[in-house]
Amino acid sequence: MSLSHPIAIPENEIEFSQIRAQGPGGQNVNKVSCAVHLRFDIGASSLPEHYKERLRKLNDQRITRDGVVVIKAQQSRSLEKNKADALQRLQELVESVSALPPVRKPTRPTRSSQLKRVEGKLIHGRVKSLRGKIVE
Repeated sequence: MSLSHPIAIPENEIEFSQIRAQGPGGQNVNKVSCAVHLRFDIGASSLPEHYKERLRKLNDQRITRDGVVVIKAQQSRSLEKNKADALQRLQELVESVSALPPVRKPTRPTRSSQLKRVEGKLIHGRVKSLRGKIVE
């Protein structure tokens, strides 16, 4: 999804904290904190109000009840690459709510579709009546 004017999120609204990565990595994993927790408070951000509303309504496990987006990035062994990955994922999350859902236009069933539906019900009813006991 590409937008003509992507939303820019100021750096001062994003909080990074370094943590130790999980999983294999040898001796280095116990010494170096190269994974990143990105925290972004939706309510305190400078995003437009309708973006904030849509973000809060998202059913996403990365968004807390308090309206804080928490993204953990630990794919790379480099702190800078993990920061860039977390920022990219935050940007994608915000851009996912920027697109408006299409407006639904109410429609009415056509006359022929109504007749077909009633015909199908009649046929089904006849088939079911044939399943009953035979009375002589």
